[in-house]
Amino acid sequence: METLAQKIIARAAGRVSVQPGEIVTCRVDLAMSHDSSGPRRVAPMLDALGAKVWDPDRYVIVTDHYVPAEDPDSQQILRFTRDWVKQQGISHFHDEQGICHVVLPERGHIRPGMLIVGGDSHSSTGGAFGAYMFGIGATEMLGVLVTGEIWLKVPGTILIEWRGRFPDGVSAKDAMLFLCGRLGMDGGQYQAVEFAGEAVAALEMQERMTLANMAAELGAQAGLVAPDATTRGWLQAAGAPGRPDAVTDLADWRTDPGAPLLARHAFDASTLAPQVAAPHSPANAGPVEGASGQEIDTAYIGACTGAKLADLRMAARILRGRRVAAGKRLLVAPASLRDQQAAQSEGTLQALADAGAQILPIGCGACAGYGQFRFDDNERVISSTARNFRGRMGADSSRVWLASSYTVAASAVAGRIADPRPLLGESR
Repeated sequence: METLAQKIIARAAGRVSVQPGEIVTCRVDLAMSHDSSGPRRVAPMLDALGAKVWDPDRYVIVTDHYVPAEDPDSQQILRFTRDWVKQQGISHFHDEQGICHVVLPERGHIRPGMLIVGGDSHSSTGGAFGAYMFGIGATEMLGVLVTGEIWLKVPGTILIEWRGRFPDGVSAKDAMLFLCGRLGMDGGQYQAVEFAGEAVAALEMQERMTLANMAAELGAQAGLVAPDATTRGWLQAAGAPGRPDAVTDLADWRTDPGAPLLARHAFDASTLAPQVAAPHSPANAGPVEGASGQEIDTAYIGACTGAKLADLRMAARILRGRRVAAGKRLLVAPASLRDQQAAQSEGTLQALADAGAQILPIGCGACAGYGQFRFDDNERVISSTARNFRGRMGADSSRVWLASSYTVAASAVAGRIADPRPLLGESR
């Protein structure tokens, strides 16, 4: 009996099976970097070794941190990235197409059973598709790019089961903030956290991506959701570059009943309320009523965690027929170009704009502390991003509360932190 994590790692290690605690060397199916973690850091090290990328077809590069280039340093980094990609013959380069963690799956690069490394802490997002994907630093990435391999310690699995169904107005973001508050930011113990249960099975893929993405906030190495028919549908729609067999054998990639678990937690999804995390940690999370009434200056919908098409749709449900409160601002930075285009074509983006939202360029933006829309001294912000560490998104004195896009939008309308559920119950 094995966990999903064990099965994926055993395949990558060329083994019949592996056990938690073993140290194994794994073949890497895919590596991903963005413009901040990628060429500008690994190219000098590769040059020093006289080495090249082991397989240019298995290294994906996305520009998302320094876009749009608003200063000479950003422009130079992007020029270097684009030139290096051409020199190395990298076949999968997604330039100004959105945030890497959203672009990678929407372009069909991830499929169940793969072992993938990414040059960013939220690389765990790929686990939503039943792949084992985790973040590594530049030195580790150098080793992968030269050898196509990486060693790792086989993790234990912490299974988190959500029974029942999430109520209207409660999303995967609320589930993850709840877990951060309940388990803490080291609750994942740098192990594999697997999400399961009726509520998880009912989620669309982009909501599952939020679960896997914020496994990083639990301190996990990877976040996993076993693939199913929902996964298959997404993968078939996305396609898989050069891999026509990408959507087969989903039934093999799941945790066996009776497999050894490091821990198991079960929660009732039907009782979960919208969550808000107070400054300056996702672990400062609790039900929205504990923060209701806190005045805000800015509401921010952005990042791979909180500005995918699914998140934009949540905000639009709240905002249609309403306006952002006087003297407040709502900033929206869609997570990818495709999501932005889809939101535009279906009227979602127009609903946000009609309510008074300012639509920002796609990219990481304020979430990672880049660009011109960083938060000012003493600015009070409610944000759909994953992290609210002091100074991460702007001035050290700025204060950021975290919430779902539902709650961020409701707070923009109220001018203070507000429960989205009453607004969803009102007909517009």
